[in-house]
Amino acid sequence: MQRICVFSGSSHGRGEQYLDQARQVGTVLARRGITVVYGGARVGTMGSLADGALEAGGQVVGVIPRALVDWDVAHQGLSELHVAEDLHQRKAMMAEQADAFIALPGGSGTLEELFEIWTWGQLGLHAKPVGLLNVAEYFTPLVGFLDHMTREGFLHQPHRDMLLIEKDLETLLDRFAGYQPPDYAWRENPTESTD
Repeated sequence: MQRICVFSGSSHGRGEQYLDQARQVGTVLARRGITVVYGGARVGTMGSLADGALEAGGQVVGVIPRALVDWDVAHQGLSELHVAEDLHQRKAMMAEQADAFIALPGGSGTLEELFEIWTWGQLGLHAKPVGLLNVAEYFTPLVGFLDHMTREGFLHQPHRDMLLIEKDLETLLDRFAGYQPPDYAWRENPTESTD
């Protein structure tokens, strides 16, 4: 795995733990020789992620929409900075450049990026692993809701299982290395026999 896209926030979150963890993720990926692909900002956990990777000698590729460049939030010290015309183009560029995806704590934009790339995997548009790094139990309520969606029949178990969730980055990366997308075809009624 040479490039991992990390979805994270433009905010700091409450407390230093989120910034510290984002910086540590950047550091670990850089030390493993993995290029970080991310949203291109210098602020929030995004900036901390990039700084951690750069300080560890890693390569960091930012993809940022033009509107955010105009707001002066682009990170100017990256290995590469690509300017997209809009958010749709940004997400497509990030997905194209990555071998896997990790979501760190963030806001609605982070969740939107995560859910889109996970859905693309469910539809067979890519076979790349997608994971949540559950820093300080941040995603635990979301994980509970995903399990509720599965119990209620709106999310099929093979698709639920595609989203890899760990508290430890090294464990998540190990799971990425062995990832195989499910051999699963969607059916309108999942209780129907396939015989």
